[in-house]
Amino acid sequence: MKHFLRMFVQVCLYFYCKCLWRCLKFVVRKLTGQCELQRICYNTKPGAARTMKIEASLKGSKSKRLQTSVNVHPDAIEKTIDDIMELKRINPDRNPQLGVSLQACLLQIVGYRNLIAEVEKLRREPYDSENPQHEEMLLKLWKCLKPNSPLKARISKQWCEIGFQGDDPKTDFRGMGLLGLYNLVYFAEWDTEIAQQVLTDSLHPKYSYSFAIVGINITDLAYNLLVSGALKTHFYNVAPEAPTLTHFQQTFCYLMHEFHKFWIDEDPLDIMEFNRVREKFYKRILRQLQNPEMALCPHFAASESLINM
Repeated sequence: MKHFLRMFVQVCLYFYCKCLWRCLKFVVRKLTGQCELQRICYNTKPGAARTMKIEASLKGSKSKRLQTSVNVHPDAIEKTIDDIMELKRINPDRNPQLGVSLQACLLQIVGYRNLIAEVEKLRREPYDSENPQHEEMLLKLWKCLKPNSPLKARISKQWCEIGFQGDDPKTDFRGMGLLGLYNLVYFAEWDTEIAQQVLTDSLHPKYSYSFAIVGINITDLAYNLLVSGALKTHFYNVAPEAPTLTHFQQTFCYLMHEFHKFWIDEDPLDIMEFNRVREKFYKRILRQLQNPEMALCPHFAASESLINM
């Protein structure tokens, strides 16, 4: 009985607050002459703070047309903006900047959703040693990290030198599929100097860890941040339009580099402390991303264009 009463009270409070909020929005619109979308765009600076408020407003709307506007195809965004303006009875000639602001927000919102789908597709695709493209990427990883040490054979214990567990790396990609390989190759190819330094440091007797295996693990960390929505703060602040796979890979580079420094600062006794250190690092990144102005700005060449946006 007590459980039923508690549930009943919670339901009543939910509907009371919902009705109260809608009444408050109605009163504010009458007083200001602006709908919630206008107030957000005019009073909140561009970036994550504005886009996340717009996203919450659209998803929480009683109008199905507004709720579904966050799921449209990128090519339909302009038409969707026109529909929103018409539904909200906003004159586009008197509010030209509103359409531009809403379009920028929707590009980011829709782009984030599409990025999750693209990343998920790569994660689900297994490494195939019979696929020439997969093999070429794997060999590129070796050449970027060990340019002065030719690989003697495709199946070789040399792979352990860059942090794989055995003589054939394909078995290590099972958890993250091609996504893990894509990220490692991007790091090694575009931030070669830092990647090589991190690899060298990972071989130090005191701070040793398996570079490639940790890279795949950090890929998993980045993936979880993405699908949970935590990375919206970062992407909405650095990507002026739709975030892309390149943005995700640059974020991986940042996380890989930061984790490496964090690992050394933590001064672990041995690799058995990896899960503890990883969890602590993950929580630190989550706290940082709770700040709506946060941008995980990597300090490498691959991300200079983002920092300057």
